[in-house]
Amino acid sequence: MPDCGVTTKAASATGDTMSRKERRALVAAYARPSDAIAAGQLLTTLVPLGLLWAALGWGAAGSAWLVAGTIGLMSLYLLRVFVLMHDCGHNSLFRTPSLNGIAGFVLGVIAGMPQHVWSKNHAHHHATNGDWSRYSGPMSIITVDEYLNRTAAEQRKYRRARSIAIAPVAGFLYLIVNPRITWIKGSLQLLRHVVRGKLAEPGVTLAAHAARFQTTLWTSRREYRHMTANNLAVLATWAAMAWAVGPALFFGVYFAAIALAGGGALVLFTVQHNFEHSYASETAGWDHDHAAVHGTSFLVLPAWLNWFTADIAYHHAHHLSASIPNYRLARCHAECAHLFTEVTRLRLSQVPGALRCILWDRQARRIVSVAGLAAAG
Repeated sequence: MPDCGVTTKAASATGDTMSRKERRALVAAYARPSDAIAAGQLLTTLVPLGLLWAALGWGAAGSAWLVAGTIGLMSLYLLRVFVLMHDCGHNSLFRTPSLNGIAGFVLGVIAGMPQHVWSKNHAHHHATNGDWSRYSGPMSIITVDEYLNRTAAEQRKYRRARSIAIAPVAGFLYLIVNPRITWIKGSLQLLRHVVRGKLAEPGVTLAAHAARFQTTLWTSRREYRHMTANNLAVLATWAAMAWAVGPALFFGVYFAAIALAGGGALVLFTVQHNFEHSYASETAGWDHDHAAVHGTSFLVLPAWLNWFTADIAYHHAHHLSASIPNYRLARCHAECAHLFTEVTRLRLSQVPGALRCILWDRQARRIVSVAGLAAAG
């Protein structure tokens, strides 16, 4: 058993932060990617996905019940695809950045998400976990004061927008619509910029005009190249699959499954940080390790669901070190249990309640629900 420390020493004014020595021990003990395990995870994910499509092509589409069952099962495998892609973004699935890059790109094509661009945005989440002054993204919420200053109709609209009922719609927009719209919009803006620049300064090369282009849709030429490669690969894959099994069957099944998978991923990642009294600090006084323990939940899931979600439920350990591969998170949690005694445990039955925690109480430095706000008076 690795030495994760016998006691937890205070490393800051929070009083319960891991010492640097303990954290180094945790990283050294569990941040050990295995190419063999990673390859096995890819095979046990992608092969069943292929077989499900083959079953539809061989005639299973003739039964509405089989199609519905296939969509449900496919959504679970696509959710696993997304989580494995997430690991590649942290360079923790395989041992080398090149293997993580290749696997991440393939998984990103299947999930519909440009993996390199997504991982850069996700790194911001890790760098600001618990610091709600700096964080912005799908889990972003408003302050108590901002909520109280809205009209009753605006408050209802805000609550509905974060309802679990619209999670599949949000998942579809997140994985399918937004990456395509962003790429198309940015590409058209780039083309217009280059054409206008060439007309104004014909002596300047096209590459030079393109280099002058600035946008908020990507941060570097590498990101744009990756977005372009992802979108072209996605569109080519869609065309091939539509030809193989038929357009109506492919798009109907894939879009339904990806909407469920995307909705599941958004719910999963949301409740791992947005729950009753979750740590929510401003930048002043923010502490990364304190946020990992008090601003990150441990989802207590059945074993089969832990498999489909690649153990991302052990999110507290992941936020202490994103270098730990998903297949070592459960062991880290078990063998270093004394470090995680104050982590909030959430069961599946508690997920709907956690999703109602949509307000940031700046004064109390925590996340609260609308009902909790009303009860506090």
